[in-house]
Amino acid sequence: MQRTNHIMKIEALEPQKTSIQVIERMVALLDALASYTDPVSLKELSKVSGLHPSTAHRILNDMVLTRFVDRVEPGTYRLGMRLLELGNVVKSRLSVREAAVDFMRALHKKTQQTVNLSVRQGDEIVYIDRAFSERSGMQVVRAIGGRGPLHLTSTGKLFLSVDEPKAIRAYATRTGLAGHNKNSITDLGRLERELSLVRARGYARDNEELELGVRCMAAGIHDDSGKLVAGLSISAPADRLQEDWLEDLVNTATQISATLGYRPGLAIDGKRG
Repeated sequence: MQRTNHIMKIEALEPQKTSIQVIERMVALLDALASYTDPVSLKELSKVSGLHPSTAHRILNDMVLTRFVDRVEPGTYRLGMRLLELGNVVKSRLSVREAAVDFMRALHKKTQQTVNLSVRQGDEIVYIDRAFSERSGMQVVRAIGGRGPLHLTSTGKLFLSVDEPKAIRAYATRTGLAGHNKNSITDLGRLERELSLVRARGYARDNEELELGVRCMAAGIHDDSGKLVAGLSISAPADRLQEDWLEDLVNTATQISATLGYRPGLAIDGKRG
């Protein structure tokens, strides 16, 4: 009886094991196809994936039927349009906030300071998410949904830095570069010099320009087209902001961008390279 039960357990597990094995082989073939820009022969795919030619041929035929793989001509294959269709579905459902939330929490845990996610709306930035705690040592200045002028915020400067000079001058005319305190940038020449530094450095700062006693640093988040879509910033009491956090901030923004499909070298100053 015990032997019979043992055999039944093995038979029950066998279909699951076989299914997982097939999926692993499919992924191996898709990864192999993804590493080539041109159609690939069955012989080459078998070699790269480590699968026997007959096994690779059988799985490829199944994927051709489901449009995950295209057969260009007898014996050569490339990735199929079904993958692009599914990729576009994933992209349309993945918001910047969803992509950023776990990374923001990790950065907050490391720095113990407030981490903000902001996007541009017209002449302002809007805070769409935040990771913070009472240990941050600073009350949240602006709640989620709050706004701030582009020229007085670190993330706002990121967005202004990718604008054309004509657009920056138009922004200055529309807003009058109104200031909030003695540190605010209210002069166009000074703003243009500041934006030149932002472009050169790849990050931006707010040195108590929006709120006295609060300093910020921000790095940009790009989507798969290379467009600047959001800014990630760290806010802290002016005497507590540490330069060591800058590398962590930039790396975190880079990771979020990668999640959105951005690849280094695709964009220059927020535009397609």
